[in-house]
Amino acid sequence: MTPDDPPRRGEDEDGLSNLASAYQKAGPYIGASTTLVASVGLFAAAGWWIDRKVGTEKPWFLIAGSLLGMLGGFISFFRQVLGKQKK
Repeated sequence: MTPDDPPRRGEDEDGLSNLASAYQKAGPYIGASTTLVASVGLFAAAGWWIDRKVGTEKPWFLIAGSLLGMLGGFISFFRQVLGKQKK
């Protein structure tokens, strides 16, 4: 392919295919959603572990850990997503 040849079908200015370009644009959002899921899962697991160690009859630490993970995960998610849209 010489510099005078037109770009191949399915390539944009940077030489990326449409699929690669879509993944590149979606990457930050995929990372933000992974952070959200991971924070809820980790805090819920920590709450479950504390409940087992303390011996509580009801899963109060599991509930508190889940809520704390959701709060932190959503804050992180929206900071990442809204921060990308401002640029």
